[in-house]
Amino acid sequence: MKFYNFYTLALSLLILNTLQSQNTSALFHTTVQKEVTYGYLLHKPKNTNTPKPLLIFLHGSGEKGNDLEKVKVHGPFQYLKTNDLDAFVLAPQCPIDAYWDSEALYQLIQKIISQNSIDTQRIYLTGLSMGAWGAWNLAISYPDTFAALVPIAGFVDRIPMIENCKLKSIPIRIFHGLLDDVVDLSYSTTIYKKLKPCCIDIQLTVFDDANHDSWTRVYNNAAIYQWMFQQVKK
Repeated sequence: MKFYNFYTLALSLLILNTLQSQNTSALFHTTVQKEVTYGYLLHKPKNTNTPKPLLIFLHGSGEKGNDLEKVKVHGPFQYLKTNDLDAFVLAPQCPIDAYWDSEALYQLIQKIISQNSIDTQRIYLTGLSMGAWGAWNLAISYPDTFAALVPIAGFVDRIPMIENCKLKSIPIRIFHGLLDDVVDLSYSTTIYKKLKPCCIDIQLTVFDDANHDSWTRVYNNAAIYQWMFQQVKK
């Protein structure tokens, strides 16, 4: 019996050593690409003889798809139905089976800049719900692009929470509803507390009577556009 145990142990050690001796270390390099297609609306100001601001609006999950009329339901394009903005307004539409992709959005913005007379010191980013989530991610990925950020009722990913001070030079206005039962208010309050010590200009507005739709009163008010268009990238 003792011989059997010793033999079994020796055989196991031999197999283990053989397996360990076959381990290798190496580096693997590859390029992963994906195709992203966005339909979009672009409002152009009446006078484009001089460079004008660019406002980017990211819609929520309810407006996904391939029907650009959905993008006019909320946000700046709803405002533009009865008002005018002396700025370019870009509103891409996210495909139904996707979420906002920061790199694809950035490339779209660069395309719009290259084809229009845009003041690159006055580019503004806003979004609601899923669009606010996308705006946080886009701003943290390209913080030198934007002169102001206005996220409304949005989730905030882990990276913006950790790398929050990358946004320190961007004036920020955060809005959320106290009664929001879709996206918890804690996302906005937490990122606000993280940004407050380093951000040059940040405010959080909580509407006591608002559920998830805390954006209608923001986008339907000329004040938010006036504030944004006053901001110039430093």
